[in-house]
Amino acid sequence: MKRGEILLDLRILDRWDSELEKMNKGKEGEQYVYPEIFIRFLGYIHVLFHLPYRQTEGLLKALRRFDSRIQAPDYSTIDRRVNRLDVKLDEEDYGDDMVIAVDASGIKVSNRGDWMRHKWKVKRGYLKIHIAVDTKSKKIMALDVTSEKVGDGKRLRKLVDEASEKAKVSNVLADGAYDSKKNFRYLAMKGIEPIIKVRKNASNKAGGCMPRKLVAQEYLHDPEAWKRNHDYGQRWMVESAFSSLKRTFGESVSAKNMQNMTNEMMLKASLYNLFIGLTATP
Repeated sequence: MKRGEILLDLRILDRWDSELEKMNKGKEGEQYVYPEIFIRFLGYIHVLFHLPYRQTEGLLKALRRFDSRIQAPDYSTIDRRVNRLDVKLDEEDYGDDMVIAVDASGIKVSNRGDWMRHKWKVKRGYLKIHIAVDTKSKKIMALDVTSEKVGDGKRLRKLVDEASEKAKVSNVLADGAYDSKKNFRYLAMKGIEPIIKVRKNASNKAGGCMPRKLVAQEYLHDPEAWKRNHDYGQRWMVESAFSSLKRTFGESVSAKNMQNMTNEMMLKASLYNLFIGLTATP
């Protein structure tokens, strides 16, 4: 592929009729006109090229010149259907002993009005994106979207539970933001080894949580040896995932309400996983 070329795989059109038949089977009321797989394709175009829905409609009309099977729903239909997508990350079975790295990062609510925020010193706010990344495949196994006020450590359980639906998680890598007795107890209950960097001023006494005491004693005795012994360096993969997401899809979301913003981030994470899968294919 040459620099600047864009390749669109339109094989989804071959499944148009079969997908519609499946979606409309037993459906009461008005029947679906556009299959879910096609709407997801439009959602990917929207998040990858930052293309507003009006322009997406125009793109489809232009593509009809090359393939008459392409139908162009109006922009309001695209908007409504994309924001109602039930987007899920990889659903394949990853087997046992998955090591995940978890972290959180901020995403701006909108690029618009940035100059006003700097000029008038007002805070617009941002979303906090929490993810769990499989250190082997580098894919995002779980994603959660919250307001900026939600602490990182409070979302560990949700991320681990979601990742555990795809594989048996054996280890969890996390920084000091996840250092809490509640998290250590939860991971111990699940039979997962906590590779969580405790705070420098952490107590090495149990205080009702033996799993945390064991990690604290080993880490405080020799932090560098603890990192080497438990492959803590693999945690960089979650930071790499955030870097790739922001470079590929931008550092802001264009949606206006929380549900749609969550849906937009799920689309980005889903497409990111597809890209990772393509690069891993020999």
